[in-house]
Amino acid sequence: MSYAVKEMFLTLQGEGRQAGRRAVFLRFAGCNLWTGREQDRAEAVCQFCDTDFVGMDGSDGGRYRDAAALAARVAALWGEDRAHAFIVCTGGEPLLQLDEPLIAALHEQGFEVAVETNGTIAAPAGLDWICVSPKAGSIVVQQSGDELKLVWPQPGSDYEAMERWDFAHFLIQPMDDARGAANVQAAIDFALARPLWRLSLQTHKALGLR
Repeated sequence: MSYAVKEMFLTLQGEGRQAGRRAVFLRFAGCNLWTGREQDRAEAVCQFCDTDFVGMDGSDGGRYRDAAALAARVAALWGEDRAHAFIVCTGGEPLLQLDEPLIAALHEQGFEVAVETNGTIAAPAGLDWICVSPKAGSIVVQQSGDELKLVWPQPGSDYEAMERWDFAHFLIQPMDDARGAANVQAAIDFALARPLWRLSLQTHKALGLR
């Protein structure tokens, strides 16, 4: 199959348990919880997304004809030494497109493959790191993985049920919106009250990274 890519770039992972790690970010176009159009935001399941995932006009964006072509471009962005090669597949919702052939092609290029997903689509086999960020009002079918990252506050989130899911790490992350400091304090208070959870911050935004 072909793949619609919004953008790809080399950076440092900015949040979660992999924060600070060199990574190629592969952002797929499209999402199943919001169209990406502002006029549709108020009716969307996810109303707080701060990412542009519409179209294929970003750096190294475009439609890649097959898994091998996309994996080759990812490898070119990383460079020659693949000893610790790491890719984060994100979106939008990456699991609308990320499949086993692409995972295999990325592995052949020497990459450890991570995904950041809303969890409404079951993850394909072969992934090395699964981060699920559930959105209130959605049905999460991917209830296992490496990292559960709950953006906070999200009214309607059943975090007590989430604590029974099969994840190695539980992270609470302040929502990046106009409430700013109030959201940070809410996330701090949450982590202080529930020691299973750790605070995650978007360090890439503080550092001016993509």
